[in-house]
Amino acid sequence: MSKTPNRDPIYEVPEGIEQLLEIMRRLRDPETGCPWDIEQDFSTIAPFSIEEAYEVEDAIKRGDMADLQSELGDLLFQSVFQSQIAADKGLFDFQDVAKTIAAKMIDRHPHVFGDQSNQKSSQQQTIDWEVQKAAERERRGETRVLDGVAMGLPALMRAQKLQKRAARVGFDWPDVSHVIDKIVEESAELVEARDTKTPEDVYEEYGDLLFVMVNLGRHMGIETEEALRAANDKFTRRFNAVEERLKVIGKTPSESDLAEMDQLWNDVKEVDKQGLL
Repeated sequence: MSKTPNRDPIYEVPEGIEQLLEIMRRLRDPETGCPWDIEQDFSTIAPFSIEEAYEVEDAIKRGDMADLQSELGDLLFQSVFQSQIAADKGLFDFQDVAKTIAAKMIDRHPHVFGDQSNQKSSQQQTIDWEVQKAAERERRGETRVLDGVAMGLPALMRAQKLQKRAARVGFDWPDVSHVIDKIVEESAELVEARDTKTPEDVYEEYGDLLFVMVNLGRHMGIETEEALRAANDKFTRRFNAVEERLKVIGKTPSESDLAEMDQLWNDVKEVDKQGLL
């Protein structure tokens, strides 16, 4: 008669967040845990947290709800992981994180959890939200206009947030035409730097032009990061189609030339505009 192997106590922990927290504690146990998990710290895990957030967005865009469920779990695990690192250092734990965000959400929604009227437009609620966040920043000693805009944001997203903050105190162009004029000016400065100045000057002028392009998107109500992602997706879709057409005639892109690929690109572009790719 075979003997039943011992069942790990982890299976006796109630499923859900309690089991997840215990799994994380076990993974980080300095004596019996996983060596890789034990070695991690805040900075080494942070890139994974960012990656998981993007994968959540990707699942949403694809409309894949099963994958979304999985990716949300991966993102939650990142929060659990960082919280366990903090607990190991005696700083805070997951319950502290949950309590903090709960208190923050209650404080930021007095029209739901307090005595303020909830008969507000979404625009007014956004204004109230920003006022509340400004008060929180002040309590943290962040008194300058641009304090608190996270350094780790993608550069385009951070540029847009910096510009929004500056615009709140009146540091902004009055309309789109002024932004377009600035784009023309920065483009000319980039060309001048390319022709007469150092690579460092070219680098700087290119950054200035990108920053103004972000401002144009903001004035036109466009989320620059999303617009560039969409352009990336479109380029990928169309180039893949060019590659497939070359494959039909027995070629790869490296075996083709610019003239041939450009013609195929134009053909593919027309097909894509009809929604047929």
